[in-house]
Amino acid sequence: MGMFISHSPAETAALGEEWGRAAQSGMVFGLSGELGAGKTQLVKGLARGLNIVERVHSPTFALINIYEGGRLTLFHLDLYRLETPEQIAAAGLEEYLQPKGISVIEWAERWLEKPETRSQKPELTTRGCRWVRIEALSESERRISYEDIGP
Repeated sequence: MGMFISHSPAETAALGEEWGRAAQSGMVFGLSGELGAGKTQLVKGLARGLNIVERVHSPTFALINIYEGGRLTLFHLDLYRLETPEQIAAAGLEEYLQPKGISVIEWAERWLEKPETRSQKPELTTRGCRWVRIEALSESERRISYEDIGP
């Protein structure tokens, strides 16, 4: 498990950018953290690392935003408005667990098993999943813990 302490939104985005440069097609990033923790900042950085120039914003009301034109397509999901795995399944989002590009899922704990309780879900093992937990330590400081699951 890795950990990073961010002291600003710019540092959070820079970490995402580093991950975006290294991302491979098929990867899924599961993000967990309270409102305002910095999940979307991390996604903005991922997009920049994928050479996506389009403005990234949270898809809270749309459920998904798709960003093309970069090195890989970015599928950005936000599950805040969906409370149960059944509601998520009814929304037809399963295809984003094996993306042709990368998927980033905000509020992933509402759908996917947390690393400490998982039974190695087979749909996440094609390219792997990076489970990311963002915790606010202060107004400007965030602890970003992450664990890679799968190959």
